Amino acid sequence: MMAAERLDKILSSQGIGSRKEVGQMIRRGMVLVDGKLQKRPEIRVDPQQSEIRVEGRVLHVQKYLYLMMNKPAGVLSAARDHHTPTVIDLLPENLRRKGLFPAGRLDKDTTGLLIITDDGDMAHRMLAPKNHIFKLYEAKLDIPVDETDVQAFAQGIPLKDFTCLPARLEPIPGTNLARVEVREGKFHQVKRMFAARGKLVLELRRVRMGALFLDPSLKPGEARELTEEELKLIFS
Repeated sequence: MMAAERLDKILSSQGIGSRKEVGQMIRRGMVLVDGKLQKRPEIRVDPQQSEIRVEGRVLHVQKYLYLMMNKPAGVLSAARDHHTPTVIDLLPENLRRKGLFPAGRLDKDTTGLLIITDDGDMAHRMLAPKNHIFKLYEAKLDIPVDETDVQAFAQGIPLKDFTCLPARLEPIPGTNLARVEVREGKFHQVKRMFAARGKLVLELRRVRMGALFLDPSLKPGEARELTEEELKLIFS
C-alpha cells in the first residue's frame, strides 16, 4: 500500500512533470482531490484512498512502472549518458517518470527485448543468478554453427575469466542463423561464447526472457507497459 505523500510528489512520480512544474499546475487550480480544488502542493494525499484529477482526467497512480521495449541498435542500456542516446531517451512523454532504468543490459549494438522499470526489488529478482531466468537470443553469424558447437554450448563454454553455464544452441538449417538460450548475463557473454568457437556475431537480438516474448508489434525503439500477466511470465 502507498502511504500519504505530498501532492506535488505524487504527480511528479507519475510523469506529469517536474516537482516545480506540477507545483505550478496545482497553484493554478488544475488539480482536484476528491472533487475539491486543491492549490497547496504540500498537502498530503493517500492516492489509494483519494481520487486525484489533473485537468479533468483521473490520475491512476502506480507505485511502480514496468515497460517492455524493443531496443534498437546504437543506444545504450542506461538511465542516462552525456554523450550517447539511451533507452530512457527513447521513451514517449506518457511513459516517462523519475527513477526509470533498464533492468539488465543489452550491448549497444544488440537489439530486442528489454525491461525498463523503477522497481529495484523486481529488477534484482529478475537478474539474480540463483533464479535462473533463461534468455533466448537470435544470432546472425559469419559462418553457420555445427553439431560440435551445439555440444560445446551444452557442456559450458570456457572463457578466459570464467566457464559459462550450459546453454542451449539451436542452428537454423541452411542459414548462418542460430538461437541460443542462456541463464547468465555477463558482459558480451553470447558474443564471447561464439568467438570461443571461432565464429563472429554479426547481429544479436533478444526475443524472450523467462516465458515472456518480445511483442512483435513493437517497432525498434517503441515501448509499452507490461500487463500483470506478462510480468509474471518473466519468472515462469
